[in-house]
Amino acid sequence: MIVYNLACDNAHRFEGWFSSAEDFGAQASDGRVSCPVCGSVEVARQPSAPYVSRVPQQPDAQTQAVNADSVQLMRRKFMEHIIEKAEDVGQHFPEEARRIHYKEAPLRSIRGQASRRDVDELRDEGIEVLSIPGLPVPPDQLH
Repeated sequence: MIVYNLACDNAHRFEGWFSSAEDFGAQASDGRVSCPVCGSVEVARQPSAPYVSRVPQQPDAQTQAVNADSVQLMRRKFMEHIIEKAEDVGQHFPEEARRIHYKEAPLRSIRGQASRRDVDELRDEGIEVLSIPGLPVPPDQLH
């Protein structure tokens, strides 16, 4: 099946589906292809972009390793940024997030621990929370 972009002599554009290029040629020359808008049988093919199907290439082992390294580097930089810029409020995270949201405490970035239930409740209240599993503990806070 071939799909052609067509236009009549009145510049109406439309598509035509044909079993082959020869089939289009035969139908067009016999006047069997007509414009669906005005009925004109003076129809010509229009330029169209070809559809090219290509098989996606699998990345090689070196590319996969570079991508994995890049992801790990970005994750590490992100975690370092969070640790450096957000105040650690520990187990008091849900309460402090609410205090900030309701303007009972100064606006600032905080981090801490919260249960899945606490996080869901905060989100239900319209408080934006980002759960980051496995946020490392800074070396100065280790036992």
